[in-house]
Amino acid sequence: MNILIMGCGRLGAQIAAMLDEQGHRVTVMDTNAGSFRRLREGFGGVTVIGNGMDAQALERAGVREAEAFFAVTQGDNRNYFASQMAKQVYQVPRVLCRIYDPGREKIFRELGLETFSPTSMGARVMIDMLLGPRQEAK
Repeated sequence: MNILIMGCGRLGAQIAAMLDEQGHRVTVMDTNAGSFRRLREGFGGVTVIGNGMDAQALERAGVREAEAFFAVTQGDNRNYFASQMAKQVYQVPRVLCRIYDPGREKIFRELGLETFSPTSMGARVMIDMLLGPRQEAK
């Protein structure tokens, strides 16, 4: 699968590494070239410096050929905007968007995006840890 990832923070770099190891064609885009240092040694994909809210940068990164697009920058608005462009303008079949704010996540999901909120998921996990059987540290 041909995959474009916008954002090379810890999550973007981890997604890129896992998909690259599985043999997918991975392109990682970030506005800061220094962010690419997070990619594992031997990363076989492509890196592109650019802003995912800019159509020319997206095209340079290969959005027209992408079968999936991940928006995983630190900004909810950037992720939403770039995801909408990938979905509506470029008709990327799968668009996955990280949204920190649970309220925005609900709105963006209702607008047709596949969203993930680490805030909501983290809260669920922590409550399950508190209320579930206690795990002793080893």
